[in-house]
Amino acid sequence: MAELTPIEQTIIKAMQELGATKDTSIKTADDITKKSNRPKGLVTNTLTSLAQKGVIKRVAREKASGYYIMQA
Repeated sequence: MAELTPIEQTIIKAMQELGATKDTSIKTADDITKKSNRPKGLVTNTLTSLAQKGVIKRVAREKASGYYIMQA
């Protein structure tokens, strides 16, 4: 797995606590923002970074995109 920054680690931890660990339990950026207690812009940028690193998967949906942690 790629080296993660402290904020990336915080976001991953929030996603784990929300149970966003498989494609049947995806969470929105709003869910992750509330859980991590960080600004939404920071969370969104971090989710993009994590997706580019292949740590999480972004799922485009009709309303809000969802995210989940890729299994190692």
